[in-house]
Amino acid sequence: MARKKIIEIVLDTETTGLDYTKEKMVEFAAVRLENGKIKDEFQTLINPKQHIRKSSIAIHGITADMVEDAPTEEEAMPQIMEFIQDYPIVAHNAIFDYTFINEASKRVFGKEISNTRVDTQQMFKEVYPDLDSHGLEALTHKFNVPLTNHHRAMADTMGLALAYPALKKLYLQKYNWESKQLENIEYLFERYLRIQQTVNTLQSELQDLKSVFKLYFEQGGTPIVSPSGETLIYNSKQTFGYDIHQIKDVLEEVGAFDKAVKINTGFVDRLVGGGRLDDDKKEIIKDARQEITETRNIQILKAGK
Repeated sequence: MARKKIIEIVLDTETTGLDYTKEKMVEFAAVRLENGKIKDEFQTLINPKQHIRKSSIAIHGITADMVEDAPTEEEAMPQIMEFIQDYPIVAHNAIFDYTFINEASKRVFGKEISNTRVDTQQMFKEVYPDLDSHGLEALTHKFNVPLTNHHRAMADTMGLALAYPALKKLYLQKYNWESKQLENIEYLFERYLRIQQTVNTLQSELQDLKSVFKLYFEQGGTPIVSPSGETLIYNSKQTFGYDIHQIKDVLEEVGAFDKAVKINTGFVDRLVGGGRLDDDKKEIIKDARQEITETRNIQILKAGK
C-alpha cells in the first residue's frame, strides 16, 4: 500500500510591528513539506504601504527602501494563498504569523483563513519543558540545525522546516504515550497530588536547611566547598521601592522607562474583561495591544474553593 502523503506548510512572516490589527507583513516565506521532506518553497517581500517601526527594523533589517518595489499586500496575497491552500500551517509561536495572514486575507478577500494551526513552540515546550528558552534559536540548536540570518523570513522558515520533522516525531511519541494513559487518568491525578505533596515537603525541607545556612554565616561562618566543587556562600543585597511618578521624567530622558516599568498584562487583561471600565476606556486599552501570544496550562483548584 502506498504511503499516505502528508503535506504541511512551514512558514514565517516579518512585519511592520507587533499589533496584527494595525501592522502588516513586509516579508513572507514558506516551504512545502511532504512527509517531512522539503518539496517546494516560496518567499516574497511585501510593500505594506505604511511605516515600518524602527523596533521592527532592528529585528529583521527590512527597510522601506527594500520593499519600495515589492508586491503590495493585494498583489502578494493571491500568491501566498495559492501556496498555502488549505494545508496545515506550521510556525513557531504560530498564532503571531497566523493572525497577520488572517488579517491580510480579510482585507484582500473579505474572509478569514481556516487552515489548521501547528505551533512548534508549544510542541517544543511539551517535549523539553526543562529548557531555559523555547525560542526558534533554541529549537534549531537542540536539533543541530544551522540557523543563519536569523529573523529573515526564509532563513527562519528553513531552519524550522529542517528541525520540525525530528521535533514532530518526539512530540507524537510523547502524545501517543500520553494517550495510552488516559484510561488511568483518575489514578494519575491521585499520583500527581502525592508527588506534589512530596515536592512541597522537600521545598520546606530545603528552606529549613537554608535557614540553618543563613544562621551559620550570620554567626561568622566562612564559605564551605563540597567535594564535588559547589561552594556555599552568603550574600546580602538591599533593594528599594520607588515612587514612579517622581522618577518618570528622568527614566524617559535616559531612555530607560520601558525597561524599568513593566506592565502587568494579566491585570490589564482582567480590567478589559471586567466591569470596572466603560466601553470607551476598554477600546483605548485594546488599541494599545502590540502582540499576541498563546499559553496553555492546567490548573488544580484547592478543595473547598
